[in-house]
Amino acid sequence: MANISIKLNLCQLKHVVREMNGKDGKKIKCLVIPLEENNIFQGEKGNYLNLTAIEIKDRSKFSADQKDTHLVKQDIPKEKYEIMSDEEKKSLPIIGNAILWGRVEPQPQISETLSASAVDNHQDDDGDGLPF
Repeated sequence: MANISIKLNLCQLKHVVREMNGKDGKKIKCLVIPLEENNIFQGEKGNYLNLTAIEIKDRSKFSADQKDTHLVKQDIPKEKYEIMSDEEKKSLPIIGNAILWGRVEPQPQISETLSASAVDNHQDDDGDGLPF
């Protein structure tokens, strides 16, 4: 199994940076992210930012030392996405990147062995000869 490292730039969302007073009166720097304006789903148990990691197929456009394997974009609800113009869709920001570490291709699983007689007895009329 592989591990995935993900970095998000939350400043790609609509936001404002503010200094606010903490409970001890000390100034705290805060990143304020409005929920509705950023299509953050507000559920009973939390607020969710739905994301998609898109595999980078052509890595030749990146520098040799860049290890990123995926770009991270926000999932927009279907009803909102469908009414967006092509320009608005293209302008959706990349809000992060991901690196898939230790990727291992799974070995094929053999679930059943067919005998030669089983294949011969179930040939299709079109001559393919496969019993499934």
